[in-house]
Amino acid sequence: QVRPVESGGGSVEAGGSLRLSCGASGYRVGSGCMAWFRQAPGNERHEVAKIRGEDITRYAPDVEGRFTISIDRGKNTLDLQMNDLKPGDTAVYYCAADRRNFCPSIFEGYNYVGRGTQVTVSS
Repeated sequence: QVRPVESGGGSVEAGGSLRLSCGASGYRVGSGCMAWFRQAPGNERHEVAKIRGEDITRYAPDVEGRFTISIDRGKNTLDLQMNDLKPGDTAVYYCAADRRNFCPSIFEGYNYVGRGTQVTVSS
């Protein structure tokens, strides 16, 4: 059973940076589609960024220019570099991975999903 595991969450002040990583034993990064989702308290979970294959990326408008999604083949991880963090970025961040050559439109549509890591940004 493939289970993505997120790491790198924590607390940071506004304007700071964090780097999230996701490892999934049994899944080769760059072979399908991987994505980061987030869910703030009282809100629905929504997509933050996704990468299909090794370098086809797309970002949600509210993180474009601040977040960068990438894969590290050597470590077999999916990463999310988050810069200029804002209090509105506070949420639980989830990793999702799919073996198919397309990206599902919802979190529940992915083959494998993680349990999340908390990111808290204070003002």
